[in-house]
Amino acid sequence: MAKSNLPVLIAGGGIGGLAAALGLAQKGIRSILLEKSATLGEIGAGIQLGPNAFHAFDYLGVGEAARRMAVYIDQLRLMDALTAEEITHVDLREPFRTRFGNPYAVVHRGDLHGVFLRACREHELIELRVSSEVTGYEQDSASVTAHLANGERVTGRLLIGADGLWSNIRKQVTSDGPPRVSGHTTYRSVIPTEEMPEDLRWNAATLWAGPKCHIVHYPLSDWKVFNLVVTYHNDAPEPVAGKPVSDEEVMQGFRHVHARAQNIIRHGKNWRLWVLCDRDPNERWVDGRVALLGDAAHPMLQYFAQGACQAMEDAVCLSHMLSHHDDHAVALEHYRAQRFPRTAQVQLWSRAIGEHIYHPAGDHARFRNAIMGAKTSEDYYQDLAWLYGGTGLGV
Repeated sequence: MAKSNLPVLIAGGGIGGLAAALGLAQKGIRSILLEKSATLGEIGAGIQLGPNAFHAFDYLGVGEAARRMAVYIDQLRLMDALTAEEITHVDLREPFRTRFGNPYAVVHRGDLHGVFLRACREHELIELRVSSEVTGYEQDSASVTAHLANGERVTGRLLIGADGLWSNIRKQVTSDGPPRVSGHTTYRSVIPTEEMPEDLRWNAATLWAGPKCHIVHYPLSDWKVFNLVVTYHNDAPEPVAGKPVSDEEVMQGFRHVHARAQNIIRHGKNWRLWVLCDRDPNERWVDGRVALLGDAAHPMLQYFAQGACQAMEDAVCLSHMLSHHDDHAVALEHYRAQRFPRTAQVQLWSRAIGEHIYHPAGDHARFRNAIMGAKTSEDYYQDLAWLYGGTGLGV
């Protein structure tokens, strides 16, 4: 079957959508990206990047630019938030990098989005449109037409729904209702490095795990700032995104943890609140000429630090399959079949990590400490090989 001259349409201008456009362009496939906001940008602060993210960067042609933005941390460090004692750590230096062929790093979400945005703007096969929210679609045997909120229609050969947790495309593809509200509330702040307690300015992604709560911190932007993320399992009933909150409200969920851990929170400022949501894995990613990608396909909790990484892997796999199969139905089914088992595993592991590592109490927490404290870095490398050794192509 001859390939259509129509472009591929991409709904959503986040990291996943831009990565998809760039991956397709690398394969000579033209795309039009449709973003609902008036400007292309990214909300949020830090992202952790496992080696699998760097595999994707290299495939997508932005490896060098992404590496310049990253802070290369030495450890993943797990602290007991009640005792302020280290439970365990994973060494991320040379043995880790040798094992997986790439480093572990942290980066500001806006910086990483900028890497992809610049690359897309420079590529002649990518057209970026803003104020273009896709609300639905219709399709026939030859094309798919995206319906925009402003009344416009845009026609392409395929439509990729990379429009996030509240995806309009998913509503039509799966009809599976709203996301699951986890009951976990996350508060985020970014502070200048000089305002971070000096004895905690570690070159690490540090997790303080406590009963129904945790604190994460790590440096960003060439050590100019520290990212603070604190989460409390408070059974929040409804989704919330980016709501400004007071320092007092943030501290309410952490009065039972060690003073040293509380001190981290007291240094935060301009806190914003999110209630975390995800979905159960769902195999229905494809509807004819339409496919889902990233959070639209497999939204996951933050506890495995893999949301952006898995979206980029999706982009790698999608562009590979479309360049290797003339029949769109075959290409999209190969994409779905390749990606679904891996992303479902990450979704479910993310929930389990929150329950058994981040938030346990009492005997459950003591059991966690004993098991994790007995492991060596090499043990953790072995545990993580299935994830960090893989790419969007499964190799």
